[in-house]
Amino acid sequence: MNPIVLIPARMASTRLPGKPLADIAGRPMIVHVLKRAQAACIGPVAVATADRAIVDVVVHAGGTAILTDPDLPSGSDRIWHALGALDPTGRHDTIINLQGDLPGIDPESLRAVLRPLADGAVDIATLVAPVRDEAEAKAASVVKVACAFGSEAPDAVARALYFSRMPIPWGEGPLWHHVGLYAYRRAALARFVSLPESGLEQREKLEQLRALEAGMTIGCTRIPTAPFGVDTPADLERARQMLGAVA
Repeated sequence: MNPIVLIPARMASTRLPGKPLADIAGRPMIVHVLKRAQAACIGPVAVATADRAIVDVVVHAGGTAILTDPDLPSGSDRIWHALGALDPTGRHDTIINLQGDLPGIDPESLRAVLRPLADGAVDIATLVAPVRDEAEAKAASVVKVACAFGSEAPDAVARALYFSRMPIPWGEGPLWHHVGLYAYRRAALARFVSLPESGLEQREKLEQLRALEAGMTIGCTRIPTAPFGVDTPADLERARQMLGAVA
């Protein structure tokens, strides 16, 4: 495997406009994410963005940024465009898609997300963490995944059967919080961005359902705790408190 980490970021967030450049403990949020991805030491890291202001901040921080077409419909399309600019010869066969709103991401999580790709039948790899309480289970902002691990081994892999904003599956047993960090085989990413939006994707507002509806295989591996994402002003304040304390 020869991975590259790509971080899609945009200023036009609906709930928190300009969030990639929001200050957290003296650094823009996108720089926190960049530095944590670099700390994983698994391959080159670049930010894919349609906004010149983000490019300038990333470059000033010593990182690499690719300016993408602002009309691209999703972060997946953005990283595919950036990959073509950064690696036109196809040297990198594995692409990690790291969201730019995870300033507290553990570098180990980027290494963990590669595990499912050891199975050649897996097209896309992702992470899950245990749902801790009823509020988390019922929150529409927390995506749940129906999967079943056949082993207690920490590196075990389970196949994702469905993703939903509802608490799934029904009945006794663990619920899994889906962490929006993906590792794609290059051919799988190329296929994914060529597909039209699917019916379930549009209904649940979850892009990964497009892959499942197309017959692609998504493998999940576990991490102990879901990383904290920043989607609202309250989230941003919490991130400032958490990361300010660490700093």
